[in-house]
Amino acid sequence: MNRIALITGASSGIGEATALKLAQNGFDLILTGRRSDRLQILKEKISQENKCRVKIISFDIRSREETTAAFKSLPEEWINIDVLINNAGLAVGLDPIHEGNEDDWDRMIDTNVKGLLYITRLVSPNMVKRNSGHIINISSIAGKESYALGNVYCASKHAVQALTQGMRIDLVKHGIKVSSVAPGAVETEFSVVRFKGDEAKADNVYKGFTPLYAEDIADTILFMVTRPPHVNIDDVLIMPTAQAFSRETYRKNQ
Repeated sequence: MNRIALITGASSGIGEATALKLAQNGFDLILTGRRSDRLQILKEKISQENKCRVKIISFDIRSREETTAAFKSLPEEWINIDVLINNAGLAVGLDPIHEGNEDDWDRMIDTNVKGLLYITRLVSPNMVKRNSGHIINISSIAGKESYALGNVYCASKHAVQALTQGMRIDLVKHGIKVSSVAPGAVETEFSVVRFKGDEAKADNVYKGFTPLYAEDIADTILFMVTRPPHVNIDDVLIMPTAQAFSRETYRKNQ
């Protein structure tokens, strides 16, 4: 029987790439996100190309009520999740703290921190009962260091790093692996969201160098979830070759 992986934020970017990669490697999938139309397209693509089961549930992970209701809607055969990939996350805006937009702050904290907690609280008890499971939290270079104008986003990803360590401490006696993946610059919808739909600004983020792609992170996640039972990859920091740290990127012809 295939292992079951639940991926949050699966409708695009790292979540979508990870879904495709795990499907190719014998996982059944629960795909979650707000955009049900994109999840349905992804489900159809995976089902056409792979011999695995795919379940989609659409909800806003910022809402504890929606998240709980969606999880409780899962049929019995889907509730014993082997791998939870907490991928849903975003950055919104680049403002100094004294000019920050409180709605942007709420959106980042509610998604990146509280949403991660809500779904983990629902999935982890069954892992504890089975003394088996793997939780992977998608963090960021912003969880390792802070940078100018990234204040609240960096704080939310520092929280993800701290929660990863705390979860590992709490769950290690139950045989559950807990890991984090912290990417540098990845070319996905991330910058489009950060700049609130301004694609020109988003494109400038990746000019002059080769960034990471969603598939690079998916490859890393596949490696992590296919290690032997006695091996846990605790924490991965993965950067483009051209990026030394968050705000130090070598750009050709610039």
